[in-house]
Amino acid sequence: MSDTRADWTYRGEYIRNRHDVTPSQANEALADPSRLVHRPDYNSKTGRTNRIIGYSHTAGAILAVIVLEKDNKLLGVNAWFANAKDRRNYRERNTHEQE
Repeated sequence: MSDTRADWTYRGEYIRNRHDVTPSQANEALADPSRLVHRPDYNSKTGRTNRIIGYSHTAGAILAVIVLEKDNKLLGVNAWFANAKDRRNYRERNTHEQE
């Protein structure tokens, strides 16, 4: 995944209303140099989406961001505040890299 900004044209309003996450916060998490990338998303039914766990400074939190790579574009599908499992994995990975 080389692009760190997703197109939220179709799902931006959804993530704002459903999860109180803005597209810019989701893109901050995508751009986090310490992000975790699960390719494919471990909960994906089709195997077509990727899950990125990254930190958003604006949200002040670790976010889970679901994206779809299609026609050389990165499309934002969903984003929410990361659950305990994803937060723990993010922190453990980043703690080990600093040692």
